[in-house]
Amino acid sequence: MADKYDAIVIGAGPGGMTAALYATRANLNVLVLDRGPYGGQMNNTDAIDNYPGFTEIKGPELSQKMYDTLMKFEPDYKYGNVQSVELDGNEKVVKTDDDKEYRAPILIIATGSDHRHLNVPGEEEYSGRGVSYCAVCDAAFFKDEDVAVIGGGDSAIEEGIYLSQLAKSVTVVHRRAELRAQPSLQKRAFANKKMKFVWNSQTEEILGDGNRVTGIKYRDKETGEEKELKVAGVFIYVGVLPQTKPFENLGILNEQGWIPTDDHMETNVPGIFALGDVRDKDLRQIANAVGEGSVAGQAAYNYYQDLKD
Repeated sequence: MADKYDAIVIGAGPGGMTAALYATRANLNVLVLDRGPYGGQMNNTDAIDNYPGFTEIKGPELSQKMYDTLMKFEPDYKYGNVQSVELDGNEKVVKTDDDKEYRAPILIIATGSDHRHLNVPGEEEYSGRGVSYCAVCDAAFFKDEDVAVIGGGDSAIEEGIYLSQLAKSVTVVHRRAELRAQPSLQKRAFANKKMKFVWNSQTEEILGDGNRVTGIKYRDKETGEEKELKVAGVFIYVGVLPQTKPFENLGILNEQGWIPTDDHMETNVPGIFALGDVRDKDLRQIANAVGEGSVAGQAAYNYYQDLKD
């Protein structure tokens, strides 16, 4: 037998917890499902200094504060790895890998995205200690330092330009002989006196002193020669993957796997909402995930009222 709810929120990052908070405060019977610890990628962030209300706060600490606020309103919170979602009339049927089934007329998707990793030695070890996947989040920690950007697409060059406002220098290490970023971005990057470029080079290792990043080791693909670059930070932009596999059969994804929504966070399927890093959008930050969560939670309540009427 499936457990029934008014709304199911998949994902307990900042956006998912906010959506659940708003829906629960509106007196909906809400289930929050997450496959890992609440807070999502916030838990991998050592220090957050761009979330209003806190001059600086540890990622796990902010996760705990958001969770404690949510649980005051007593949603049902369960750990579960969602495998699929099916439609049964107005109901959305959520199935997890432990053979559990949950039903609700409202589904709120807040499963986020994952950064593609280089999968080289030192990357995981120094994540949050010099290795970053977000310049907007972490640039301030590298003021007047030398940093490297790995990648050559739009995100890499945009973030490199952003970093150059604070960093002493930004070296873009790219595996090809030319950038893939749009021409206007390339023009700005090449005109930026703080930005340097290392071409045809594959990053082999991220170096550190056991505490922080001290540099990278890379290999020249043409000569095979290995070289080292001394930097205090490494920003990796080799792609971002939306976590949307369980929703592939719903017809709500675009060609890249992201979920487009309207201004109310509703997808093209009535009663299914999406927010946060899983949405098709430009900026992926805690602040706008929380804002989208509040919109989705309220829109879910309005949808529920319409169903009752």
